[in-house]
Amino acid sequence: MSRIGKKPILLPSGIDLTVEAGKVIVKGPKAALTIPLPPHASVALQDDPRSAVVTVEDETNVSQRAIWGLTRQLVQNAVQGLQKPYEKSLEFVGVGYKVALEGRTVVMDVGYSHSIKFPLPEGVDGKVDKQVLNLSSADKYLLGETAAQIRRYRPPEPYKGKGVKYVDEVIRRKAGKTAKSA
Repeated sequence: MSRIGKKPILLPSGIDLTVEAGKVIVKGPKAALTIPLPPHASVALQDDPRSAVVTVEDETNVSQRAIWGLTRQLVQNAVQGLQKPYEKSLEFVGVGYKVALEGRTVVMDVGYSHSIKFPLPEGVDGKVDKQVLNLSSADKYLLGETAAQIRRYRPPEPYKGKGVKYVDEVIRRKAGKTAKSA
């Protein structure tokens, strides 16, 4: 039995969940998210406490148990994201490193001879506060992937700590070269 998979997903007011052929659609006040449903998993709605329960065909099959917990958590993440959007913050550290937002395009100066323009995907919102880019989205996967793509342009280096890093990320610093003594 999957410990995570057998927990019910509580649906708060304002969040609607519908099950269609091969997918689950979670609708909130601002957006709707679609989660693909694996072949052996199914989702059932309950009324007493307004919730959804994920089940699989064979609870003893190891691969189906793994899919069970994963599917339940993906639906739970969608419900939580529509209730309160997920957030990630990227910090631009270094001399001359700048970030700006022009409409839905992030413009970055990160040490190259040109500015980098990165269009934000649909469903991800951004705000700039000095050297920090704050991203928010109801889709946890899309938010993480967008933040990772922006970070890939200039990952932080271990000597001076320059680069694009997550605000809560700790960079392990290295000592530089030492001068030889006579």
